[in-house]
Amino acid sequence: MSSSQRVPAGGGVPPDIEDIERALTRIAHLFGRHRQHNRQASEAGVPIDRAAVPLLRLLAEAPDPMRPSELAARLGVEAPHVTRQVQRLEKAGYVERVPDPDDRRAQWVRLREPGYEAVEAIRAVGRRWMFEALAEWSPAERQRLATLFHRMVDDFVAHSDYLDEAATAHKAGGRAAS
Repeated sequence: MSSSQRVPAGGGVPPDIEDIERALTRIAHLFGRHRQHNRQASEAGVPIDRAAVPLLRLLAEAPDPMRPSELAARLGVEAPHVTRQVQRLEKAGYVERVPDPDDRRAQWVRLREPGYEAVEAIRAVGRRWMFEALAEWSPAERQRLATLFHRMVDDFVAHSDYLDEAATAHKAGGRAAS
């Protein structure tokens, strides 16, 4: 980010940024609603807790099993939360815990076939709803939206990485000065 694009300490963001933030907040609220999740899970035939869906999606997209601590870090939640979700998902037959071959004390979590099927069923319902909601949009408009969304997410990730690096450097500088 160039210094000319930094927001002054007192605020003063452009109106378009405020509009984008409001739209993202509305989308997050819409997709995060309990009622929305229940309707989607019911239609998908997947009796699953709303908090478990991101964990299942992450495991479905991961090329290898993951440690619970890694799942917690990637999801931005506390490890006990992941442990409880893994226990519930294991009981339901969606995941299994397997020993880490390099560290017998540690375990990995991996998706079982019913877990993959559950994720795909939930995604299929969500995609259908999205298609129905955007039925009046042309394919070109939908593609442009997808392109912009991907660009936005990539920029958010890069900025988050920048902030993480700056915070780490600040902490290291503080320890060096002590």
